[in-house]
Amino acid sequence: MIVELAAVLLATAQATTPAAPPSPPPPPVCASAAHAGFDFWVGEWDVFPAGSDTAIARSRIERTASGCAIRETWMPLPGGGGTSITLLNHRTGRWEQVWIGGDGKRVDFEGGLSDGAMVLTGYWDGVGPAGVDQIIRMTYSPQGDGSVRQFGEASTDHGRTWQTSFDFIYRPKKD
Repeated sequence: MIVELAAVLLATAQATTPAAPPSPPPPPVCASAAHAGFDFWVGEWDVFPAGSDTAIARSRIERTASGCAIRETWMPLPGGGGTSITLLNHRTGRWEQVWIGGDGKRVDFEGGLSDGAMVLTGYWDGVGPAGVDQIIRMTYSPQGDGSVRQFGEASTDHGRTWQTSFDFIYRPKKD
């Protein structure tokens, strides 16, 4: 009888003891301010050569992999295209981008934020005139009107001198 009474009292005490509130889920791994450093490029864009009102491409830039990567889908108006995946490397703290073009070539870029712009540099074999290898430096800069400028420079002398390779303005896509 005493054992039964103790069991009833224990069960009653457990039933009236409020359960601890569940722990909040941990924040997503890639939700840091550092991971948001390239978010200014995320969006649906019409792409124009700087100084022109004639679009040359469409580009969809989206966060993927639970916010840990940025995927670009580059869609030139004449056709073809390519894609890139950009991420913040946890070990190095540097941004990395892998570009794969419609020609099957891959280019690996690396860099980071500098004065509010994302600067990525990579070695691109055979892309220059007559198939010359080049170092390509791309600078993505948010503009005051909501657009993003992607300015590309090329070097064939290991970065001693640079020439403009391309100059694009990404404007928010119009519906």
